[in-house]
Amino acid sequence: MDANGFERIVDRRGTDSYKWDEGESLKGDVIPMWVADMDFRTADCIIDALHKRVEHGIFGYTSVPETYYQAVIDWFFRRHGWAIDRNWIQYTSGVVPAISVAIKALTCPGDEVIVQTPVYNCFFSSIRNNGCVTVKSPLKYSVNANNEIEYSIDFEDLEAKCQSEKAKILLFCNPHNPAGRVWTKDELSKVGEICRRNNVIVVSDEIHCEIVMPGHKFIPFASVSQENQDCCITLNSPSKSFNTAGLQIANIITNNHDWAKKINKAININEVCDVNPFGVIALQAAYGVPSSERYPIGPGEEWLDGMNFTVFANYCILKEMFKKDLPNLPVTKLEGTYLAWIDCRSILEKGTVKNSEEIEEYLVSKHRVWINAGSMYGDDDFIRINLACPTTVAKEGLQRIVSGLKEL
Repeated sequence: MDANGFERIVDRRGTDSYKWDEGESLKGDVIPMWVADMDFRTADCIIDALHKRVEHGIFGYTSVPETYYQAVIDWFFRRHGWAIDRNWIQYTSGVVPAISVAIKALTCPGDEVIVQTPVYNCFFSSIRNNGCVTVKSPLKYSVNANNEIEYSIDFEDLEAKCQSEKAKILLFCNPHNPAGRVWTKDELSKVGEICRRNNVIVVSDEIHCEIVMPGHKFIPFASVSQENQDCCITLNSPSKSFNTAGLQIANIITNNHDWAKKINKAININEVCDVNPFGVIALQAAYGVPSSERYPIGPGEEWLDGMNFTVFANYCILKEMFKKDLPNLPVTKLEGTYLAWIDCRSILEKGTVKNSEEIEEYLVSKHRVWINAGSMYGDDDFIRINLACPTTVAKEGLQRIVSGLKEL
C-alpha cells in the first residue's frame, strides 16, 4: 500500500511551512502534529501537471476553463453519486473564504449562525468577522465499551436553536472536525428536515470528504434528497484530501439562483474571485480532466486509498498506545478526517495542569511534540492530534505524547 510513498519522510523545515516553521516552538526537534495539513507528497498526477505548467514559465491572470467544472461534476458523481449542474458551481480561493462569503451573502449583522460544537475554529472567526452571533448546539458525547468517544447530533437542541427568529444559517461540518464523524444518510435527512421547517440554510463544509476510514462512507449533504439540495450550500475543495491547501482553490455549490447571485456579489466584495493558476491545474489533475474516455477511477484515487490506509494505520497505533498506557483517556472513534480527538479530563482533574493550552505547552516544551489545544474548537478538556504523517514519524510523535501525558 506504499506504492505512492506514504512512508517516505520529506524534510519540510526551511520551506516556510506553517506547520513546521512557524514560531519559536518549532525550532529543533519538535514533531508537529497540530495544524491540519499532511506530511505526504501529493499525488504524482498533480506534481506532473504542475511541472508542465511551470515549464511554460508565464503565470499571469487565470481564467477557469470548462474542463475544470466538468472535472468537479464527474468526480462527485462517480465517487459519491451526487449529480451537480455546471451552473451551480462558483469557485473561490479556499473553503474558509467560502464560509465567510456565504455568511456575508445570506445574513445581516446580528443574525445567528448555529454551529455544532466542538467544531473547526474558523467557524467561530468567520461568524464573528461578519458581525453575526454564534449559537452553539453541542454534539452529544458518549463513550462506548471500547473506550471510544462517540458523538451524535442533539436533534432536540438543534430544533430549539433553529426556531429562533434570528437563526439564518446552520454551519455544518461533514465529515466533522474534530469529532471525527462521517454523518449517516438518516442523520443528514433529519438535519435537513429541521432546517427546512425553520427556514434555516445549511452551509455544509465538506472539505474532508475524501478522508474516510474503513467501514464508513461519506455522503454529501445535498445528495440525500432534492429537499436537502434545495436548502443547502456545499463548500468543498481537493485541498485537504490531496494536501494542496497552499494552491488555494475551492467551490461553492448551490442550485438556488438567488443565493448564488448573492454569493457571487459577496465573492467580489471580499475580493476572493481570482484564484491561483496552480490550484485550477491541480484540481483537474486530481479529479481527472474529462476526455472522450471515461475511466472507472480518477488518477488521484489510488493515491487517496493509500493515504487513508496510512492514516488508519496511524490511528490504530494511537488506539493501542492509549489503551495500554493511558486507559483513562477516551479516544475518538475515528470515522473521517485524519484528526484524533482525546478526552483529557482525567488529567485535568489532578490539577497538575489547568486546561488544554497548558497540556499543549507542556508537550511542546518538555517532550518536543506539538498538538492542538481543544479550546480552539470550543472544548477546553480535549486535545487534537494530526495523524497525517509517515507511520515512523507518527509512532515517535505518539510515544512523546503518551510519555508527556503520563507525567501529568
